[in-house]
Amino acid sequence: GRTESEIIFETLAFNDVVTTDDHLPALFDALAAAFAARRADVRAHGRVLAGAREAVEALAHVPGVVQSVLTGSLQPNAVLKVTELGLAGRLDLDAGGYENGVYSKAALLELARTRAGERNGTRYPESATVYIADSPRDVQAAHIAGSPIIAVATGSATEAELRAAGAETVLATLADTKAVVTAVADLTRL
Repeated sequence: GRTESEIIFETLAFNDVVTTDDHLPALFDALAAAFAARRADVRAHGRVLAGAREAVEALAHVPGVVQSVLTGSLQPNAVLKVTELGLAGRLDLDAGGYENGVYSKAALLELARTRAGERNGTRYPESATVYIADSPRDVQAAHIAGSPIIAVATGSATEAELRAAGAETVLATLADTKAVVTAVADLTRL
């Protein structure tokens, strides 16, 4: 649920490194280069959560649904991950929200919603933008951005913790494709 910049700033502070304006771009460049150099490792050792591929495929056939990525990862790293894991074909990666500075996940969600609208010649209201994520911080980001969330207990948070954080819908996994599609439809009234 955290962005790369949050992790980097926390690491620098923990190590008593005084940050300057050039630290973050230099670290982002190094992180992207290191990740790209390990592309084969992502392909060989990366994992797609049970049901994720099927959910993405099923939602691709629902009229009006635009799917993208919202992540605290850098755009080149996020695109590499979903590409190497075979998920990119059904995602509009240009409409995504990625780490690009010191923006919160809520701001990235608004940015992704705006990009998707511009790319599709429409305006997507907050209530029609569903965020599927797995942490209490993501639940908080969705609430700040005014978007419904489907919280999935595939990360470190339990279903109870996700509910306590205020998630409208909580799923144990993505394995039940029909439940995922139904939840999206119910939350957006498709």
